[in-house]
Amino acid sequence: MVSGVEQAVAAFTAGDPVMVFDSAFRERETDLLWPADAATPEVMRTLRRDCGGLLFLAVGNEVGELFGLPWLQDIHSHPALVEENPVLAELVTDDLQYDTRSAFTVSINHRDTYTGITDRDRALTTRRFGELAGELLASGASGEQARSALGAEFRTPGHIPVCRESPQGLRTRQGHTELAVAIARLSGHSPCTIGAEMLQPDGDGALPVEDAREYARKNGIPMITGADILEAFGINE
Repeated sequence: MVSGVEQAVAAFTAGDPVMVFDSAFRERETDLLWPADAATPEVMRTLRRDCGGLLFLAVGNEVGELFGLPWLQDIHSHPALVEENPVLAELVTDDLQYDTRSAFTVSINHRDTYTGITDRDRALTTRRFGELAGELLASGASGEQARSALGAEFRTPGHIPVCRESPQGLRTRQGHTELAVAIARLSGHSPCTIGAEMLQPDGDGALPVEDAREYARKNGIPMITGADILEAFGINE
C-alpha cells in the first residue's frame, strides 16, 4: 500500500476519520468518513456541521447479501409496483450524469430511537448496524437469521440512508459507496462506513479539493483519493 493509504488505514483502524476524494473524472467530491461501528453523537455532529451533504451509510455487498437489502432502483422499477403506482414510471432513473446505477437501498432507524434524526439517534442507528453486521458475518449466520436479527433492532423508512456496494465492488464501480467500504475492509472493521459529502459553504457545489486538503491538514485527518485506493487493491483505473 502507498503511504497515504497506510496512514488512512491506521486512522480508520483506530476509529478515527479519513477523507476520500473520488476523482476529477467522476463526481469530484470529497467524503468525510468514519467506521460505522465507531459512530457517536459527536461524529454525527461533525458530519452534519462540517460537510453539508447527505449523511449515508455505505455497506459492503456481502452485508447487502446477508440482509437481502434491495436496491431502491430495482424496487421502484418493478413491474408490479409500477402498475400499482404509475407515477414510478414517470420517475424512472435513466439519466444519471455520473453513473448508470444508484447505490441506494432502504433507509433505517434503530427501534430505540424517537424521531431518528437527532445526533444521538443517528449515532445509535449507525453504530448498531455496523456492530450487528460484523457480528453476523463473523458468526456465519444464515440469511433468515440475519433478517430476523435486523428486524428485531431496525425499521424502515428511517433517517439513515443505506448505500449498497456493487456486486463486483471497485472492479466495476468506483463510486463513493465502494471507496468508503474499501477503507473499512482494509482497516479490519465490518464493511460499513458512515460519511457525508463535503460541500462549499454556500452549498452550491462540491468543496474544492484544495479546500478539502486544507480542512484535512487543519484537523489532522488523512486524505487520500480513489486512485490511491485502487492502487492499494491492485486495480488499474
